[in-house]
Amino acid sequence: MKKHCFALSLAVVLGSASILSGCSGKADAQSEEAGELYVYNWGEYIDEEVITMFEEETGIKVIYDMFETNEEMYPVIEAGGVTYDAVCPSDYMIQKMMENNLLAEINFDNIPNVSEIDREYIERSKAFDPDNKYSVPYCWGTVGILYNTSMVAPEDVPTKWSDLWDEKFSGEILMQDSVRDAFMVALKSLGYSMNSTDEAQLTEAKELLVQQKPLVQAYVIDQVRDKMIGGEAAIGVIYSGEMLYIQEEVENLGLDYSLEYVIPEEGTNVWIDSWVIPANAKNKENAEKWIDFLCRPEIAKMNFEYITYPTPNKGAFELLDEELQNNKAVFPDLDSLENCEVFQYLGDEVDTIYNNLWKEVKSN
Repeated sequence: MKKHCFALSLAVVLGSASILSGCSGKADAQSEEAGELYVYNWGEYIDEEVITMFEEETGIKVIYDMFETNEEMYPVIEAGGVTYDAVCPSDYMIQKMMENNLLAEINFDNIPNVSEIDREYIERSKAFDPDNKYSVPYCWGTVGILYNTSMVAPEDVPTKWSDLWDEKFSGEILMQDSVRDAFMVALKSLGYSMNSTDEAQLTEAKELLVQQKPLVQAYVIDQVRDKMIGGEAAIGVIYSGEMLYIQEEVENLGLDYSLEYVIPEEGTNVWIDSWVIPANAKNKENAEKWIDFLCRPEIAKMNFEYITYPTPNKGAFELLDEELQNNKAVFPDLDSLENCEVFQYLGDEVDTIYNNLWKEVKSN
């Protein structure tokens, strides 16, 4: 789940294509020609050179629009006035799109390179795409605890979500300003599923978050990375895809401390962003060519090096240098994911319960 927020003033159409406005989403002026592909993706979520290479190899013109959140993307696809051929939502949103008949089944005969996707992520995708008919994993990651080695004593290193309620860290904790992420931390610390629909469990989690609030320095999203690099807090809840950037910045700035990443013992969110094809796509075969191209190991490696979020592509992983392969903050051992879950779409009614309880946390 891409966590950066970007100014989406442009939709990039590379090669011989023109530049469209990403905010106005001018993909509705579509051509019936088979030589086009309308892509809707997160900002900064692909190496632009990859788009150029695809265009040059296939002759297909790529029209590329960007969105900032899953919630921004969904109504665009649902309304159908703007049609796209390939879209890259997150796990729970793919489930919602499936349940509302917004996705087409993928013809995997046209995507032989899907064999490069590690079975681990195909199996995890069954949490939101039970028969693996509608999606192909693109990026994945975890949510964990980042801590500053100069501000946290070795004996106090956090290993559990419940450590975020330790008063010794008062005023030094950065929490995610996101309803599902915040409730995930509380629910997992209580031993519950992060996809709980039990109102009593959700209320208990809400009360726990209220208890924690006096210890929290700030509720943030993107700012957690820079605040931690700047030594402004001792502990932060963060997405693992930020780790390569953080590690490089710590080294480049010559800081006298390191920032270490921990997957809590209670388990966490393993998120998966995947390519899907909307049911109203006009260029479905071109979308399948696109997905197949992105599954090539050398292309997946290029995207990983640009995005820095972990790739599920085993061929790409094998092309990485040994230091990257052994970076456990980015590519954790599978046994550390034993208690992890994938976010699921819980329905509008349950979403309302979560949102109302989160408002209570923030207003306390």
